[in-house]
Order: sequence, then structure tokens, then C-alpha cells
Amino acid sequence: MLRHLIAHLVAAARADVRRAAAPAALLLSLAGLVAAAPAFAQSTAATAAIELDRVVAVVNSEAITAHELALRVTLARRQLREQNIEVPPADVLGKQVLERMIVDRAQQQAAREMGIRIDDAQVDRALAGIAQENKLTLAQLRERVEREGTGFARFRDDVREEIVSRRLREREIDSRIQVSDADVDAFLASQPKGAQPGAELHVAQILLAIPEGANAEQIERQRLRGEELVRQVQAGNDFARLAAAFSSAPEAMSGGSLGWRTAERLPQLFVDAASTLQPGQIAPLLRSPAGFHVLKLVDRRGAAGERIGSAPVTQTRARHVLIRPNEIVSEDEALRRLREIRQRVESGNGTFADLARQYSVDGSAGRGGDLGWVYPGDTVPEFERAMNALAPGQISDPVRTPFGVHLIQVLERRTDEASPDRVRQLARQALRERRIDEGYQDWLRQLRDRTYVEYKLE
Repeated sequence: MLRHLIAHLVAAARADVRRAAAPAALLLSLAGLVAAAPAFAQSTAATAAIELDRVVAVVNSEAITAHELALRVTLARRQLREQNIEVPPADVLGKQVLERMIVDRAQQQAAREMGIRIDDAQVDRALAGIAQENKLTLAQLRERVEREGTGFARFRDDVREEIVSRRLREREIDSRIQVSDADVDAFLASQPKGAQPGAELHVAQILLAIPEGANAEQIERQRLRGEELVRQVQAGNDFARLAAAFSSAPEAMSGGSLGWRTAERLPQLFVDAASTLQPGQIAPLLRSPAGFHVLKLVDRRGAAGERIGSAPVTQTRARHVLIRPNEIVSEDEALRRLREIRQRVESGNGTFADLARQYSVDGSAGRGGDLGWVYPGDTVPEFERAMNALAPGQISDPVRTPFGVHLIQVLERRTDEASPDRVRQLARQALRERRIDEGYQDWLRQLRDRTYVEYKLE
């Protein structure tokens, strides 16, 4: 539940982690720790204090305690059960969770070293967005989080860490990705003729990561493990359970599922392998710079949303009024003003354009809030969802986005073919997203490789 509430805050997938090899003694200790996890909440105060102080791993100079690990394991178990995925054995699940905690801790340390800070006001705005996304008030969100067994203070910390991770990725990866005109030309030329434009694939993977500088023996060991997993899946073993148990990829606790994605948003290696598969089939073991991949094509479907090509797309002409909460104008005041503007327009006591010129704080105010013709993907998801739900002439309720609070009116819609410039823009965007995903996974793998980790489990 915690993961689902926070999920919309991050545009990119979470860290791809390299699972460190651990001695048998470590696994046995983890088994006992995980098996005892539910007892934490019911233990005596003295026992709780002992568990809280017991260090299970040191990441550079920071400790991860048994209590922290047990809480995360409990959340992981709940997440798997909510998805009807069989929970792996205690030692395996504990090792998976601990490795993710190690990479998360390493990311937070790197962010601090770079001076990335998220203040309470930013966290408050993110929490408001989560509440709105789930159609809850902040009080209801707090109640729901605590009902699920997660303290709200811990939830706030998780949200803050998610925002920090995103800012870190933006600084380390996003800002460095460049896509040239030649790259766009090559990408468009590579699109297969006759293929259904915009078709989506639902794939799942098990990643067996290989660290940088791995020797031939390490690589061969992972290859043999991958071949064995392919045989197990083909023999009828549940793919999702094996992914949760063995995958180093961030989606391991979702059974390895990457969800529905267009081909442009998947690694070309996956697209090529899936092209020969029927839904439910497994590809031969794949090798990439990240490691070995066991790939399953869950399903494929026709186009959804705008396509890279000349196929028709739906455009919306919209206008808005934007008010940004600040030290002078609180969010409640912004909401009140926008509701008043909506009421004035609907009662005929002023036009939307005139009121936008008077109250809106962005560059469209001089045009009466007119945003022109908007393509799918041109605006942030919160704005686009609200806009798409409106009929022409209709005005939305106030809508929160990272830019502030908006009042949106749809003027008209049309279906047209994308212009050549638009096709190139979409291709550039798809290439950029693919490279960001790949670059981030590679950066995280390098971060994990250079992080000093000392295991303290007996």
C-alpha cells in the first residue's frame, strides 16, 4: 500500500540493485530475523530496545538496524500478498529487502554529498498530491497509512526519500542525456514498416546483475543461474515468485512486471526478443551490460495514446488560470480564489479569459489563459487527467500539480495527423526516456559497486 501511494511521485523506475553475495551464516541469520518480524510490534519494551539497537549492516558509515529491516520485510510481504504473489522463503526475502535498503541508503548519502535537500514544505506539497491522487483528504491519508501499520512520520520520511532520489536522478542522469538530430533520424528509420504504430508490450523480467569488473567465473555463475531459472519457468514454476526471490531489478517485488509500455520505452534488446514470442512465452536468456535477463512476454495490445508516426492523434485546445501558493497566498486561499472564479464564470459575472488575465500567474495570462492546441503528453499527468475528463466548454474543479493550482477549461477538441515536426519531437522524447532509464540503472549499479558494505548479522 505504501508503494502504491507514493508511486505517482516518481517518473522513473526505482534503483536497479546488484545483490551482493552473502555467506550461508548471513542467510541463516536473516531467516530467523524475518521469521520473527511480526513479533516486533508485540515484543516487550526491553526486547524492542535490543532489536532496535542491533546493527545488521553498515553502509559506508551509516547503520541499518534489525528493526528497520524487519519493518521493510513486513511491508514487502504485504505488497507481495496484495498482488497474489507467493512470498519467497524468509532468508531470500530478507536478503532482497536488505540489498534494496543498502542501495536506497547509498543514494541518500550521495544526495547529501551533492547538497540536495528537501524541506518540509516540499514534502507537504507532495503529501497533498498523494492525497488528491487517492481522492483523500490529508487527514484521511494519515488515517489510511496508520491503519496499514505504517507510522505517518515514517511515511513522510519515505516520501522525502523518494523526492530526493528523483532529484538525484535529474542531476546525475537527466541533465546529461542528449539526443541529436542524427539519433532521431536513425530511430525513425529503424521503425519497422507495416508494424502497428503505438502497440504496447507487457513484459516481465528477472535480472541477474553482474558487477563492473566481474571476472569470468562470476559471469559464468550468473549465466548458469539464469539458464536454470529459464528451465524452471518453462517447467511451470511461477515467474512472479522467482522474480521476487532472485531478481535484482527494481520491479522484483511486483513479480518482475514492467507494466504496459510502448516499444520506444523498452530496451531494444527486450523489443527484439519479444517480437518472436507469443503471450506467456519466455525468451532465451538475454545478456546486456547490466547482466543476464530472463524475459517473459505477458501480453501485447494495440495502440494507446499518441503514436510515433502519421496515425491520428487527439488534440485539445484548453485554457487555464494558475495560482501558485507561496508565503503570502496559502494553498487554501488559492483554492478559494479559483472556486470563486469558477462560480463567477458560470454565473456570467465575468469571462474566463478576462479573469485569467487578472488572476493567472503564468505566461498564458496575457492570452486569457489560452494554451493553444495541446497534444497528449504535453502537460503534467495531473493536468492532463483533469483536462481529458472535461467536455468542451466545461470548467474543472481546482487541480493541484507541481506548478501550483489550476482552473482548466476545455474549448474544443480535434483529431488530426501529427505533423512531421511533432513526429520528430515524439521520437526525440522516446529516445531520451529510454536513455535516461538505461543511464540511471547503470549509474545505480556503479553506485552499489563502489559503496562499502559491512554485514553485521551473526
